[in-house]
Amino acid sequence: MTPNNESFEGAINKIAVRSLMENRRSIKPADFSDQRVQDEIVWQMLSNANWAPTHGMTEPWRFFVYTDAAKLRLGKRLAKIYEQITTPELRKPAKAEKLIANAERSSHLIVIAMKRQASEKIPEIEEVQAVACAVQNLHLTATAFGVGGYWSSGAAICSEQLRDHLGLSNKDCVLGLFYVGYPKTEWPKGCRSPIEDKVVWRAD
Repeated sequence: MTPNNESFEGAINKIAVRSLMENRRSIKPADFSDQRVQDEIVWQMLSNANWAPTHGMTEPWRFFVYTDAAKLRLGKRLAKIYEQITTPELRKPAKAEKLIANAERSSHLIVIAMKRQASEKIPEIEEVQAVACAVQNLHLTATAFGVGGYWSSGAAICSEQLRDHLGLSNKDCVLGLFYVGYPKTEWPKGCRSPIEDKVVWRAD
């Protein structure tokens, strides 16, 4: 049964919601500990991501989760893709090595993708925006469990090669890789400039 507005409002701790948003941080794999995140927590992250807004109820988000031996294979695959798509004069061994190291340091890797609806009725930009909302839900849930996360992109991650490997079509796209792990130090603090600097408010 859907609660009425009054009972629903009373069930939400507004201070906790604000605190959760303010404390969400991008924590890179280099700052992860060796502690493994429970699979149940990752499933909760994914479950909450599934409640993102979606125009036309297309639910375009797709997630591919890798852990244990699979995450190491993915890291090596990404390094190989980087070497394949990067011209020799721009190729940097350290970048390929970092893709492998990031996979090793993470508890889980979540490839983020957008699945294009067959009719293409909904503009592509709106589908991408829906996936971004899903990732925010996922990241906020990680924060609630004290789990760090980092949404990374880059040519190898968002490549046609990885898209094809995942079995996606050429109308779909990979939007990044979400690294998951517990931070090895204290939770980082953040700051934002005043919202008033970013708002134009008109009443007439």
